Amino acid sequence: MNKRDDLIIQLRKEEFLGEITNGISTEELFQNTTLRPILKFQNNLLIELFLSYATKNKNVFFTLSHEKKCIYIDRVTIADTAFRNKLIGVIVGLFSVEEYLEYTKNSSNLNKRIINMLIERWKSQLQLLEKLPDN
Repeated sequence: MNKRDDLIIQLRKEEFLGEITNGISTEELFQNTTLRPILKFQNNLLIELFLSYATKNKNVFFTLSHEKKCIYIDRVTIADTAFRNKLIGVIVGLFSVEEYLEYTKNSSNLNKRIINMLIERWKSQLQLLEKLPDN
């Protein structure tokens, strides 16, 4: 590994999240050893990205009911390609070279996992997304 890779892994503290058992798929292993720790590490930035997106899109999100906010999160995260690609870039940018090479073997499925985990993360932290940002 090079210095960058060592630094990235040290920042994430190689904190494995989720179950790691014999017989799990390589995708699930990658999810638990790489994706979940990065999502946790990047949580505050990902929340701010969503708040910025919602603000730039006429603040509609902030006027919705709890249930409709969940639907909004699903819809914009899946339907807005530019936003989705930005979110994926925030995650992929913290891969080591080795992790990136593993990611490229099945990036389509791993991108779906990233987006699904992010959607669930935002929904579970909806209280952090409910007030208007200070801008």
